[in-house]
Amino acid sequence: MDLAYSVEHEAYREQLRSFLKKNRNKSPGTGSGAMAANDWQQLLIENGYAALTVPKEYGGAGLAPDILKSHILAEEFTLAKVRPGHSGDNRIVPVLLELGTEEQKQRFIPPTVRGEMLWCQGYSEPGSGSDLASLQTRAHVDGDDFVINGQKIWTSGAKTAHMMFCLVRTEPDAPKHQGISYLLIPMGIPGMEVRPLKQMTGDSIFNEVFFTDCRVPTTEIVGSRGEGWYVANATLKHERGGLGDPNQAASRFHEVLELMKNETIDGRRLIDIPSYRDRAMALQARVFAMKFNGMRVLSHNIKNEEPGLPRWIVKLQGCELNHQIAGLAIDVMGELGILYDESPYIRDQGMWQHRYMMDLGLIIGGGTAQIQKNIIGERALGLPKEPKFDKPI
Repeated sequence: MDLAYSVEHEAYREQLRSFLKKNRNKSPGTGSGAMAANDWQQLLIENGYAALTVPKEYGGAGLAPDILKSHILAEEFTLAKVRPGHSGDNRIVPVLLELGTEEQKQRFIPPTVRGEMLWCQGYSEPGSGSDLASLQTRAHVDGDDFVINGQKIWTSGAKTAHMMFCLVRTEPDAPKHQGISYLLIPMGIPGMEVRPLKQMTGDSIFNEVFFTDCRVPTTEIVGSRGEGWYVANATLKHERGGLGDPNQAASRFHEVLELMKNETIDGRRLIDIPSYRDRAMALQARVFAMKFNGMRVLSHNIKNEEPGLPRWIVKLQGCELNHQIAGLAIDVMGELGILYDESPYIRDQGMWQHRYMMDLGLIIGGGTAQIQKNIIGERALGLPKEPKFDKPI
């Protein structure tokens, strides 16, 4: 790809900087003049700074893909420390654009892009995490409805979500990968129970979800019956890319550098101490590597090409990088870095401590690091598959 900035791109950067300077105080969390998140998102869409490639008929900006403009956008929002926009849920929107019916696109994408409709993902089950295709939540057809029974676990955001995209077994006699369907389920329907799970950060983002004779119209399916595994994998490639977002890593790294300029030991800034500076430089090299790998993936996506290895490494490397960035921040704060909750000496409301624990969980969530390495080895590098001990060797 050509990474040289044209006159058009430089003009775009200046236009964006002017917009951010004028409107940064409207970003959620910036103070009394801040907009609600939905209003901020709509302002960004109207100015072409969010939901860039989502077609206008589905509520997006409807712009042609542009690698450098996407990079400039991420870079300037990071430098301005302003909350960026999004294209809606980074898992379900691209899947609906690719595989959904026209009615599903019209009904679900616009409110999702605006941030008015929140989604959760019903994949993992007790005993069906690493081997997701063995899931046991089932649905049978009764009249015009699917009737669902079973349980999901580690369902992020289930307490606040409006909708769930969910894998259920609809073809019990088919091979396990071919008997799954991908359903769109409204939250809070009769027979559904959501139980929060307390995690080590103190939050309850994850949940258990129980289905007891829950009824969903048979039209609420993406693809056909038995095609859920294919749709799920299309979803996961977007989810894993979001979990290892290189722009997020770059933003956090800049925050750590600022921390190192302000924290001192015996009057010396941490940024001036070689051992800390060396750690920062090693992480900076990885941040740059992930940034350019992300641009490579984006380039392939724009050309409708499968990126292969560059895509597969994003989740593995990105989550581990974020965890190590948070670890450096905690070490930079010294003994204050181990504080948590309501200590009067805590820095940044415990943001780095929370990130360190959350990022450790994300190395496991969305496919563990070990699973990611197997995927990379088998699918990207062509290495022999891992033996299946449930079958004769």
